[in-house]
Amino acid sequence: MSTGSIERVLVIGLDCATPQFVFGENRFDLPNLQRLCEAGCWGKLESCHPPITVPAWSSMMSGKDPGTLGFYGFRNRKDHSYDAMMTANARAVKEPRVWDILSSAGKKVALIGVPQTYPIKPVNGWVLSGFLTPDTSADYAFPKTLKTEIEEQVGDYVLDVKDFRTDDKEPLLKRVHALMENRFDVTRYLLTSKPWDFLMMVEMGVDRMHHAFWRFTDPAHPFYETGNPYESVLADFYKAVDARIGELLDLVGEETAVLVVSDHGARAMAGGVCINQWLIQEGLLALQETPDTVKRIEDCCIDWSRTKAWSSGGYYARIFINVAGREPEGVVPAEEYEAFRDELIARLEAMTDDKGNLLGNRIHKPEDLYGKVNGVAPDLIAYFGDLGWRSVGSVGYDSFLTLENDTGPDDANHDYHGIFIMDDRSGRGGHECEGAHLMDVAPTVLRLFGLDVPADIHGHSLV
Repeated sequence: MSTGSIERVLVIGLDCATPQFVFGENRFDLPNLQRLCEAGCWGKLESCHPPITVPAWSSMMSGKDPGTLGFYGFRNRKDHSYDAMMTANARAVKEPRVWDILSSAGKKVALIGVPQTYPIKPVNGWVLSGFLTPDTSADYAFPKTLKTEIEEQVGDYVLDVKDFRTDDKEPLLKRVHALMENRFDVTRYLLTSKPWDFLMMVEMGVDRMHHAFWRFTDPAHPFYETGNPYESVLADFYKAVDARIGELLDLVGEETAVLVVSDHGARAMAGGVCINQWLIQEGLLALQETPDTVKRIEDCCIDWSRTKAWSSGGYYARIFINVAGREPEGVVPAEEYEAFRDELIARLEAMTDDKGNLLGNRIHKPEDLYGKVNGVAPDLIAYFGDLGWRSVGSVGYDSFLTLENDTGPDDANHDYHGIFIMDDRSGRGGHECEGAHLMDVAPTVLRLFGLDVPADIHGHSLV
């Protein structure tokens, strides 16, 4: 297409929005998203490895994979010591993201709630940072005067849903809707009051709804109960989001290309694999004392002289090997590293449930996933049950399989595909865009503006 008619680009990010509710047989009634699909193109958007918020949004907006970015989750090893960890906030992002490139090209940009934008980095425009901001007493706005402006014109800026892993569902539902409404209110204000060329917002409520309410809406979930009072809450929430998207669409003209994207999808969570408990059972991890209750691995005294591997919990497992000469008390000889890693993969892939059925684990070496492996990557990346089970890092369980999550109630795991919808105003409407990858979004935005795509970007333009 010719990009000459495009003057502005609006990106609406819906964290965790999942294809089955937008395009699939179980899709909800979403007239505004459907209108965009009919006018442009739509399809599944393959996420990065791992398919989680951090690093996915930065991978999407830089066009580079997590190996190049050098972070593999919210928290990453700072070095090869045992306890030095870093949170991957904006300081961790060394690669330029699309708004950096646009700012350098003289375009005015506006960002609302995009992950990994705190601490604030200056842009040619306006920033309201995302959920990794500690609280609203922090400098969450650029320029700093924007903070007062938002609070005067819109009200308090809501960063995230507090305590979304709770059994107290009714007030939680109100908090999730409040976050979503606030995010769209703020976006509407900036969209109508600032002279922007590129505007991007990310709404986190979809993700929080999936984690908190999936079991109530999905008959395939192991804890689903027919006739429960929350059966329609996901559909209702998606419809509410769709209505707010419609308001934004009504405020932009034909000179504005519109993209709706998500960083990953979601699926029912069958339970958790207590990976460190399994490593203990397999004789690969040793504690100085056996805990008499469930305890975080970080709070345990590990006997490193008898430990070959340990892991972090989360929606996927980051497994680390205690290598001689690399870790302070490493025991796996460097020359045996690859053989041990292959053996560990085989044992993880052979993991079965309590009925003896294979879980279907998918285990990856970072160098097989990424062109570069920067930072301190896990030695192995493990998706339990192909993302049907989460990783539980705590120990003190009777079994390495659990139906309880050690960080609070959680019904859903992440899935490999998010959503991609684009009305590029080309008139080539209503077709499915197959094979789109998360890293294709940044070069697509640049091409919509008629700008060259840097040679080191991994993705490919979809226009």
